[in-house]
Amino acid sequence: MENLTLTTEMIVVLGLLAFTIFLFVSEIVRVDLAAIVVMVLIGLLPLVFGVVPLLPDLGELVAQDELFSGFASNAVISIIAVMIIGAGLDKTGVMHKVASFIMRVGGTGEKRIIPTVSGTVGVISSFMQNIGAAALFMPVMSRISSRLGIPLSRLLMPMGFAAITGGTITLVGSSPLILLNDLLPDDMERFELFDVTPIGLALLATVIVYFVLLGRYVLPSVGAQPTATEGTRDYFQRVYGLSYEIHEVRVADDDPLVGRTVADVERETGVAIVGSHARDEMRIAPWTGYEIQANSRLAVLASPRRMEELSQNLKFRPSTDLDVFASALDSSQSGIAEVAISPGSNLAGKTVTEVAMRQTYGLSVMRMQRGGEVYREGLRDIPLEPGDILVVHTNWTSLARLEKDRDFVVITSDYPREELRPSKVPHALTFLVVAVSLILFTDLQLSVALLTGAMGMILTGVLSLDDAYNAISWKTVFLLASLIPLGMAVENTGTAAWIAQNTLDMLGTVPPWVLQATIFALATFFTLVMSNVGATVLLVPLAISFATAAQAAGMDADPRVFAITVAIATSNSFLIPTHQVNALIMGPGGYRVKDYMKAGSIMTILFGVVAMFMINLVF
Repeated sequence: MENLTLTTEMIVVLGLLAFTIFLFVSEIVRVDLAAIVVMVLIGLLPLVFGVVPLLPDLGELVAQDELFSGFASNAVISIIAVMIIGAGLDKTGVMHKVASFIMRVGGTGEKRIIPTVSGTVGVISSFMQNIGAAALFMPVMSRISSRLGIPLSRLLMPMGFAAITGGTITLVGSSPLILLNDLLPDDMERFELFDVTPIGLALLATVIVYFVLLGRYVLPSVGAQPTATEGTRDYFQRVYGLSYEIHEVRVADDDPLVGRTVADVERETGVAIVGSHARDEMRIAPWTGYEIQANSRLAVLASPRRMEELSQNLKFRPSTDLDVFASALDSSQSGIAEVAISPGSNLAGKTVTEVAMRQTYGLSVMRMQRGGEVYREGLRDIPLEPGDILVVHTNWTSLARLEKDRDFVVITSDYPREELRPSKVPHALTFLVVAVSLILFTDLQLSVALLTGAMGMILTGVLSLDDAYNAISWKTVFLLASLIPLGMAVENTGTAAWIAQNTLDMLGTVPPWVLQATIFALATFFTLVMSNVGATVLLVPLAISFATAAQAAGMDADPRVFAITVAIATSNSFLIPTHQVNALIMGPGGYRVKDYMKAGSIMTILFGVVAMFMINLVF
């Protein structure tokens, strides 16, 4: 093996690596700006060395026409495409339904949501690129965060780490594993599709157990925004004396509520029935004449005291953990709002009952303020007057319609105005299937396959072009595209090969497991500063050579095991946000580099220990 000598270009690249890591860790500037600065420096340094006296000549670290090639790279275009696809699925309500299903299966607690989502994403990423799996589930995580009031930062990192790890479950789950067989010598046995499955499953389980047990200590609570209902509760309590929670009530055959109308129950108990579910039919804000049926479910909005009084005569205890109403009544779909009766309104002089407020407008009236007086009882029988402020429970779609109704003035302004397009669900799902099929069953580049799905959604009206532009996280795009030239410089100048060769030469004669662990550590390091494909192409031949030499010296070192060690180790990318998935979730999760170092340092060690153990156990 040819000995590499340290050159001026290598010294400069090592300096750039150190400078990049310093900027990332110190966070003097934003990480995306730091990456752009490094990219520009790579382009300027040859000029600086050429005009400053006493400095040696410095060749191009990266060819000038390739300096900005990261913006057109397969990885970056793929990320843009999956962001658009994810936004399309979210716009049609598909991700809303997926979020509801996950909550039904995984419950509402962080420790149950994390295993459910992480396990699902990990398995999906074993057959498609991990960046695609992570991007498709980001809208789901956003929905769950909003609905449960769990900070998004406590959900995205476990999901992202699981997506990265899921790529080790099959031989087509990550680019390094896909390349592996092509890098092996002709006389070496090839790996089969599921040879790595036990290793990948063990690593995915490690991620899940790690965050379930230690998540509360290592995950940040960035942007811990309460849900819309929680965010307004103190205000309505202070101004209107309205204390409320939504409970789900299960009505048994012999409950006294059976056969009673909604109006009767509300008048007698002081609660508001905002939803009913019977015989698979759901009514949100059911009209007051609706009769409550046996074996049905009710969504009841009431203060704790009122709810306690109502539940005394019920067979089943009401619960604030919504089941059948979880989707329809989550904070992204409905909540408490204020509307006023406008001057000249046609409703003046009529009561809430006479105008059928629920049936006509989708409003459940909780309080009414007239002048300085707040009315809490008998609201349905008080004639409305211009200027009356009604505190209502409503879905946001109904509230948006009221903004065009001259009988009302909508006071609440900070509610979701998202216009879902359920009619476009078939188009969205069709082009999702097209994109995934192209990935799995053709040799097209990932970016081409994903852009096919993204463009299909735009052309069929699932998303407008402006919606697509808004769906792209440009911070993520610039971070990844600007780091690609640094990886190219590390590879082109021979810096990576020099680091690897000198590290292994310094070891001398050591037990095979030490050599294997060193190869694993080198692959982990190179993956953090260059592409995992580049690290794999560089280190697999080196690993095989060193294992063969150790085998010739009488040591039990299997070159095939050393090769798979490199391919698995290139997924050990948790320490800094240079991996595509980590860069993708960084902005939406509000993460800083120190958050990755805090959670990722432990995960990196666990990944290494479990991977080394499983590789030697399986092979």
